[in-house]
Amino acid sequence: MLKLHHSTKYIILYSTLAGFISAWAISGLLVIVDIVSQTPIGTFFAVIGSSLSYYDTTISQYIGFALHIATGTVAGNIFGQIALFWNKLFPYNFKRGITYGIILGISLWLVLFLPLATFIIQPKLDAFALSAPNQYIFGIANHLQGLYPLVAIGSLVFHTIYGIILGFMIWRMIDLKVFVPINREPIQ
Repeated sequence: MLKLHHSTKYIILYSTLAGFISAWAISGLLVIVDIVSQTPIGTFFAVIGSSLSYYDTTISQYIGFALHIATGTVAGNIFGQIALFWNKLFPYNFKRGITYGIILGISLWLVLFLPLATFIIQPKLDAFALSAPNQYIFGIANHLQGLYPLVAIGSLVFHTIYGIILGFMIWRMIDLKVFVPINREPIQ
């Protein structure tokens, strides 16, 4: 039987921190995608920001980046809350951490990314390809024309990686008892 001792007090903290770090890791991978695809660094984040009507090149990147990190962090937090109250999701070993992390990543892709990309971001990019508020956004929209299937599949891979990192980190923090005070006896 599973012993939930110290970990239950810390699962939400572990999950939130793991979500934050995993979102940062994926953000780094997205910068690599920008380099490989020969788009300006921060293009992914600028697409998010400009889809929300932030058309300044710098501000749209910061808005997109902040929302990306916040989403990953909140997703980790919500996972921790659910795992706390539904013990079957508690990632007490490596296999469960990775498995439930992947399930979370794919769920985020299905519930959040796919609908937003399909119904908000892609139509906005299509409109920007015809008439954009500035040259930067026009260039991004034209560069991404016809790439939606590739972006969607690539995003599924990145969401899966996010889940693997998140699940591994939660399990490892539970295993190491991170943030748990060590009970030390005075040396005599």
